[in-house]
Amino acid sequence: MIKTKIGADEARTRLPELLRQVRTGKRFTITYRGRAIADLVPAKVTRSPNAAAAIERFQAFMRDNPVTLGNVCIRDLNPEGRG
Repeated sequence: MIKTKIGADEARTRLPELLRQVRTGKRFTITYRGRAIADLVPAKVTRSPNAAAAIERFQAFMRDNPVTLGNVCIRDLNPEGRG
């Protein structure tokens, strides 16, 4: 992937525009006095590839770690609870 070089002063002035471009996959090398000092690249996003599995893990966590108010489980306060 090719990175576009951009001076630090210009990067500071155009940061919102550069971030929009980075969101689409473009990469920039920020330079100061002609020397590369930083790369502006898309962040690596760590998402669960399987949303259903993530929801299941969350529900299991909530079952194993019920929310309590003193000695009373909050789930027990509503006998017609959702689940």
